[in-house]
Amino acid sequence: MTLEIDFKKYPTPRLRHHTNPSLYMSLESHSVTPKFYPAIEETIDWGTIYKNPSPPDVLDVGCGRGGSLLKWAYSQPERNFLGVEVRHTVVEWINDIIRGESINNCYAKYYSAVNGFPFIEDKSLSQIVYLFPDPWVKKKHYKRRAFTEQLLKEFHRILKPNGTLSLATDVPEVDAYQLEILNGTSYFSVREVDDAEWNVPFKTDQQLFSDRKSIPYVRRIATPL
Repeated sequence: MTLEIDFKKYPTPRLRHHTNPSLYMSLESHSVTPKFYPAIEETIDWGTIYKNPSPPDVLDVGCGRGGSLLKWAYSQPERNFLGVEVRHTVVEWINDIIRGESINNCYAKYYSAVNGFPFIEDKSLSQIVYLFPDPWVKKKHYKRRAFTEQLLKEFHRILKPNGTLSLATDVPEVDAYQLEILNGTSYFSVREVDDAEWNVPFKTDQQLFSDRKSIPYVRRIATPL
């Protein structure tokens, strides 16, 4: 069952590819909390978000416009899905669609992943997806990359022992950067996969773009050690 959305009901807002650079830095790195910085919550009452009051089963980090996330949640109503994104306008738009289409097992949260996920319980997620992140290719911008040893430690905490971290990028430098961090820790084992093993059933906008332009990309699955 695939979600078909009449997007005329949900006009796409004007979006910037990036948002305020301060949002890509952790709250503790700022001496003064920037205006409109996303709140960090210690707990969330999942019953206020999902029809089934269970915690999320799938976390989409940097869910973008949410096309893949929405279709996935609609196709698997027995699971709860959470997307996090640093662009507030995008988050509001996704949640408008969720409400309009009555997708009661999905929610988008305005949030910066560099602050970890204190509101997600230990060993509660079956899957985390981290797909086509902003590459931040200039060396001076590396500090804005969310993929760090600290984030991997947090992913390891919130994933079930048999859970998976799904990674994809069309930027070879980003893939090498992520592999270096993964292999430099003892949190995950990682392998490259093909279509047969890939465990994200719907393509993101960037993946569709790469397919149209014949841009190669790599997909990897990491499993907790």
